[in-house]
Amino acid sequence: MSAADVEGVSWRKSTYTANNGNCVEVADGLTGVIPVRDSKDPAGPALLFTSDAWSSFVEAVKRGELPL
Repeated sequence: MSAADVEGVSWRKSTYTANNGNCVEVADGLTGVIPVRDSKDPAGPALLFTSDAWSSFVEAVKRGELPL
């Protein structure tokens, strides 16, 4: 999958977004992949994670396993 494959997707900001502009956006609705980008640079690159990898990351954050 390339960056062209995420053109036209609907992006949403993280529910944990601070009001300081330091946030990420994710796109839903693509089978097997979760695109993630920096909200300050919407025209910039998107990182593409497998659904399993993204789920593991989110669960680790929820458990407090990753330093801030």
